[in-house]
Amino acid sequence: MALYVGLDVSLRMTSICVVEADGSSVWEGKAESEPVPLVKVLSPWRDKIALVGIEACPLSEWLYGALVESGFQIVCIETRHAQRFLSSRPNKTDRSDARGIAEMMRLGHYRSVHVKSKASQLLRTTLIARKKFVDHMLAIEDTIRGLMKVHGLKLGAVHRSRFAARVETLLADAPDLRMAIEPLLEARNMMRKHKALMDRQLAQMARKDDVCKRLMTVSGVGPLVSLSFKATIDDPNRFKDSKAVAAHLGLTPRVYQSGEIDRSGNISKCGDKLMRHALYEAANSHMRISKKWSTLRAWGVKLAKRIGSRKACVAVARKLAIIMHRMWVEETDFRFGKPPVTQPT
Repeated sequence: MALYVGLDVSLRMTSICVVEADGSSVWEGKAESEPVPLVKVLSPWRDKIALVGIEACPLSEWLYGALVESGFQIVCIETRHAQRFLSSRPNKTDRSDARGIAEMMRLGHYRSVHVKSKASQLLRTTLIARKKFVDHMLAIEDTIRGLMKVHGLKLGAVHRSRFAARVETLLADAPDLRMAIEPLLEARNMMRKHKALMDRQLAQMARKDDVCKRLMTVSGVGPLVSLSFKATIDDPNRFKDSKAVAAHLGLTPRVYQSGEIDRSGNISKCGDKLMRHALYEAANSHMRISKKWSTLRAWGVKLAKRIGSRKACVAVARKLAIIMHRMWVEETDFRFGKPPVTQPT
């Protein structure tokens, strides 16, 4: 008889439940949240296990990959769907959750999520690290501005390339502040150098990748946006329709419909926040900075006059997600289109 396994993963220990197809329990217990102990526990039933279920969590991608390499059939289940199923149980314990996940596998009542490839995981880790790195650098700059403002030293609007020189100029009139400001300024300057190095390496990576080079034919899409899109989507064939990509990234409106009520609200903001922000920046660049005419840009500019530039950028970002996915699938470059011919008066 086929067996089904539920894994409830925590930082140190993982609760395990093995059940038969008729629902009877075979084994319940715990193992360390490491690949080797988990494989060791499941090995006695290796030939009988039909499916292993694991809830999406920070450790799930790592454990998923290890169990797949060990020959187990495993699915990673969607968190919100699992919580709704498990909330029907009167007691909330790790043991109960593991049993509930095993029951989901047995009944086929689960919604699987895509687990990214190792390459996409590494690329996404690098992009998130860069984002946090830049956030901390900007936080230090704001701290320097705030501390100097208290003493009447106003930096004003200054380009980041001249930020350090401007601070040094103001400190010349207030040497007593050097003890407080100089360590922050040195840390900021060092972080700026490392950011430039990281950006250079990411740009080289994008130029060597065929998919990224194709995506960068879109005006406003640079190395960071193209790499982020590739790391987030991972496998373009997992979307049957390109329009589903926009919904996956949270760029489609929320809908509430009940009886005679039918309302469309703001975008859902589900999915990857980093990718959604990158697409918004690309859309903003495509509409405002790029001067080359395109059908998409003309549509966005026309829409901005009617609903405002911010909402229009969101709409263009949604179209960009669809277009970039289609470009990836069809292996084609961006089509700018032809501007309308104006008749001479």
